[in-house]
Amino acid sequence: MTERTIDVVVFDIGGVLLDWSPDYLYADLIPDAEQRTRFLTEVATPAWNAEQDAGRPWAEAVAELAGQHPEHREWIEAYDTGWLTMAKGIIEDTADLLNEIRALGLPTYALTNFSHEKWAVAQEAFPTLTVFDGEVVSGTEQTVKPGEKIYRILLERYDLDPARTFYTDDMQYNVDGARAVGIDAELFTGAADLRNHLRDRGLELS
Repeated sequence: MTERTIDVVVFDIGGVLLDWSPDYLYADLIPDAEQRTRFLTEVATPAWNAEQDAGRPWAEAVAELAGQHPEHREWIEAYDTGWLTMAKGIIEDTADLLNEIRALGLPTYALTNFSHEKWAVAQEAFPTLTVFDGEVVSGTEQTVKPGEKIYRILLERYDLDPARTFYTDDMQYNVDGARAVGIDAELFTGAADLRNHLRDRGLELS
């Protein structure tokens, strides 16, 4: 039996536990694929959305962008009002693994780049997101991954030993940010691979 080398497991949310994509909303709103891609890469860009993850209020973000692109006001407003449509649902095999870890008695935490406002919406819609022993949400803290500060908040708030804290994220740069502060981290490539990573660290999983 492998000796257990970790005491807690920390999950990213989007792409790991929650299936989220703007395409789930805009495929209907903008049926033309080329036009949709142009809108999501040149107008409502990932960088624009990331500002909400860093704490900018949605009302402010929408008003500013709609002022710059009045011809797209309806689509821009939909990014806010239709946000939940972008959240297709919980990734069930990851959720099953989360429940197994909790059944072993290990604390679990969420560490996510997420709008403070939309995190509340997501938790209400998807109760799985409420089961963690603690959470660090970038929009609440007004600092984002992969910056060092947000990982330090996690470690200090919950008094975690970084070397015995395991973290998974679907973005390599966020994994690298966790490793930079001493956290044991692996890229999320699916629940099956995550299960193997955790077994390698001594968790007795099915």
